[in-house]
Amino acid sequence: MQLYRKNQVTDEQLCRAQSELAHLSETYSCYLSSLRRYSAIKDAYHSQGERTVRQTADMVGFKLPHDPK
Repeated sequence: MQLYRKNQVTDEQLCRAQSELAHLSETYSCYLSSLRRYSAIKDAYHSQGERTVRQTADMVGFKLPHDPK
């Protein structure tokens, strides 16, 4: 944030690095939101141990056939 504020465009100067910093800040924002999304997906689908067939079917949206015993 300090670097971004330091290179703001003012009436007295036109800073070439302004567009570079805008791109850098947008890239970093995209990285952070992607990292949060990855963590949420990983928590939902990874490292929960063995799942039953019913849990797996529910996770992907399938329905199991009923066993008429």
